[in-house]
Amino acid sequence: MTTATPTPERMRQSVAPFLSFFGGQFSRLNTEPDVANFAVGNPQEMPLPEYVASLQHHLVPQDKDWFAYKLSEPASQRTVAETLRARTGLDWDPADVAMTNGGFAAIAVALRTLVRPGDEVVFLSPPWFFYELLILVAGGEPVRVRLDPPAFDLDVDRIAAAITPRTRMVLVNSPHNPTGRVFPRESLTALADALTDASARIGHPIWILSDEPYNRIAFDGIDVPSPAEVYPHTVVTYSYGKQLLAPGMRIGFLTVPPTCPERAELRDEIFIQQFSTGYAFPNALLQHALADLEHLTIDIGALQARRDRLVPALRDLGYEASMPEGTFYTMARSPIDDDVAFADVLARHRVLVLPGTVVEVPGWFRVSLTASDEMVEAGIPRFAAARNEVAGR
Repeated sequence: MTTATPTPERMRQSVAPFLSFFGGQFSRLNTEPDVANFAVGNPQEMPLPEYVASLQHHLVPQDKDWFAYKLSEPASQRTVAETLRARTGLDWDPADVAMTNGGFAAIAVALRTLVRPGDEVVFLSPPWFFYELLILVAGGEPVRVRLDPPAFDLDVDRIAAAITPRTRMVLVNSPHNPTGRVFPRESLTALADALTDASARIGHPIWILSDEPYNRIAFDGIDVPSPAEVYPHTVVTYSYGKQLLAPGMRIGFLTVPPTCPERAELRDEIFIQQFSTGYAFPNALLQHALADLEHLTIDIGALQARRDRLVPALRDLGYEASMPEGTFYTMARSPIDDDVAFADVLARHRVLVLPGTVVEVPGWFRVSLTASDEMVEAGIPRFAAARNEVAGR
């Protein structure tokens, strides 16, 4: 059983693949102008002009408190609640919305609010880089449930089998980074049924932490349901950095649905944890601008077109590659077992990708669709050259 203070070594191990890649190959090549950069979901083009204009407009103070200390501003809370009502059909209460400095902080606050020392938190692998670390820091015990490639489907039976009397939470991310999978409503309903039964059996609610920063980055008109629509004990976390492709501008939120029985009691605890996490409130400017930013999204059609150009091209070259339903990412199988070594081969050909080992899928690599169209066209023959280089090994 873990304690509230995990060992530094265990924390370091949880992010060791991330540190190895981003401290090495990525730092060397990220700023090189001729590199086809598919490594992470960073912008490779200038930001939305409307985004910049909104920030410039709201930068002008309207009163003496314009840049004073900010908590969760009522106008921001109302904006989020109205959006969630329209999306889910549930009557969201603005008082249940906690504004945070990005989705990263929202996840940290949610875990600190609900997880106690020794509680188990089930999360899906392949995961986002920092789930395990944040669970450990909250005092929880991380429990992995694997999603099998190439489909990476949500395996409800596998999740149910991982539940013990110590299970406090199941962390779900849809649309799923790194695979681009969108978990359908039937799967989320089956998960809700399984957790309802398990909660009754073990004598306390099992929460879903639904990490949803990509819920507006979906292709082909696919429906992106939230577990909150079918399961009352759900905490939703969100980041505006994805829909705006401005991840360095940190604003997000966490909230619970109006069906959650404990929602009133959670408000004070969430508020306390926002302070204990390190003042996890967004800055004044982004909250002032939120009503404008809420309606802005990067060009999803352009991302889908990039997907439809790149994935078939990789397949034509002999790569096994997934067709993502959402997010910025697709997964491709390395032509050699050692994905880190193959990422090095690609780097020599001036292509930067994320080795699958970093996200617990050895033998695969992740490709970001936030690369520019020019990078895609330059990258395709380089993917071919790298594959040809290793073909004789």
